[in-house]
Amino acid sequence: MLVSALVSGLVGASVVNAQLGSTSAQKPFSQEIQDGYNPLKHFGGLGPYTNRQSYGIERETPEQCEVDQVFLLMRHGERYPDSFTAAPMLSSLQKIQNSVKTPKGSLAFLNDWDNFLSDPNLFSQESFSGPYAGHLNAYNRGVDYRARYDHLWTGEQVPIFTSGYERVIDTARKFGEGFFGYNYSTAAAINIIPETPDQGANSLTPTCFTPTNNVPSWISVTAENLAPFKIFAAEADRLNEENPGLNLTNVDVYNLLQFAPFEFNVRKTSPWLDVFTRDAWETFGYANNLLYYYYAGPGVNTTAPIGSVYANATLAKMNEGPSTGGKLFFNFVHDTNITPVLAALGLIIPDKDLPTTYVQHDTIYQCSEFVPMGGHLLLERMTCNATKQYDAGVYVRTIVNEAVLPHEDCQDGPGFSCSLQNYTAKLQSTLPEYATACDVPAEYPQTLSFFWDYNTTTTFNYLKGDIPSQLAGTTWDEKPVGTN
Repeated sequence: MLVSALVSGLVGASVVNAQLGSTSAQKPFSQEIQDGYNPLKHFGGLGPYTNRQSYGIERETPEQCEVDQVFLLMRHGERYPDSFTAAPMLSSLQKIQNSVKTPKGSLAFLNDWDNFLSDPNLFSQESFSGPYAGHLNAYNRGVDYRARYDHLWTGEQVPIFTSGYERVIDTARKFGEGFFGYNYSTAAAINIIPETPDQGANSLTPTCFTPTNNVPSWISVTAENLAPFKIFAAEADRLNEENPGLNLTNVDVYNLLQFAPFEFNVRKTSPWLDVFTRDAWETFGYANNLLYYYYAGPGVNTTAPIGSVYANATLAKMNEGPSTGGKLFFNFVHDTNITPVLAALGLIIPDKDLPTTYVQHDTIYQCSEFVPMGGHLLLERMTCNATKQYDAGVYVRTIVNEAVLPHEDCQDGPGFSCSLQNYTAKLQSTLPEYATACDVPAEYPQTLSFFWDYNTTTTFNYLKGDIPSQLAGTTWDEKPVGTN
């Protein structure tokens, strides 16, 4: 259980080289590729942001090209757990405290540990402290993207679209402050899109009204779901042996595993990291893969239709072009609003459904790679000059967490990009029709329109009132859903 010892040495190649000493400093490239040992890669979608492992394709724009249109779809930053997640975590913790007066062994740290979940008012909120703070993540992303796409902003006002949940709105605001700097108060216009079913297709969080297919139930974690993964029961037995009188179960272990990723969201480190073995963390990460895959991923028949809403809207804007359609589209949502778009685009889809009886270590469906806290999907429209290899024209490039992710069936452009012509043909032939596939009521909007019809007011650029009163979904005017 030496997982935490790796944390400080796994944040970058420069740190790895420093640890290897002067001999390795003479090597132009490190021979230790540590991504698989980085504990952040085994936190599922619960822990701090990490870049996606790259295929080696250059992240910078190909030299013969210029990005002329950008579409960002970003998850909110690092946060505290929701109340419905915190409740079972705290219940399992209380079980330890009620059963053992002085915890021993792996749990000995509890004798003087300061519980970061002691204030329920913080539940659901984006984190504001520690090196992985959500506010910091969002602000830094805005700063980074201003450096990358500075040429696309010439002083005009830019709408920022956010779904109607306070932590998502917070992320949108912090990103805007980072991107626009002192111009944020007037250059950005926060548009809050309610997270309500009656928004129909005019939403960043569309609802499907048709039933899902018959898939394994991984929406909630139960003893039955976890039973095939015996490591959780083995971990419970080990902790029970270290602390006579303790009676932890496999579900308790899963609940307690969640403390580490959430604590990292608000603090520099977490003692919970060393409580469990690497095998347990690898299994925990896979269990989270299953949750996404069978709830809002390719394992569900309603996922692609939901994702087609955003895919179609961005496609229409790309074909309009930057002069007519606009240059910068910044959108902020939840994790399970990004996974459907990836599915609709035909990206990160395994050849077979994920098995639920064992850990498939080599699956491409690793949720920590595409929806960690602050995870993001970026679509770039590029205008490129002709070279000996490529024709002049317009191309589309997809980037997930700062790693280029090519379409396997469309790589006809620079940097494995896809020509807009072929990208358009591909999506038009594969995207489902949302309103029909999801049986959207006729009285609900049938298409996404806020990209074309948005508010220019700056009224909602800053928080009004106390955050605890605004944890629920909010409407266009930032009032909680259900109020006048």
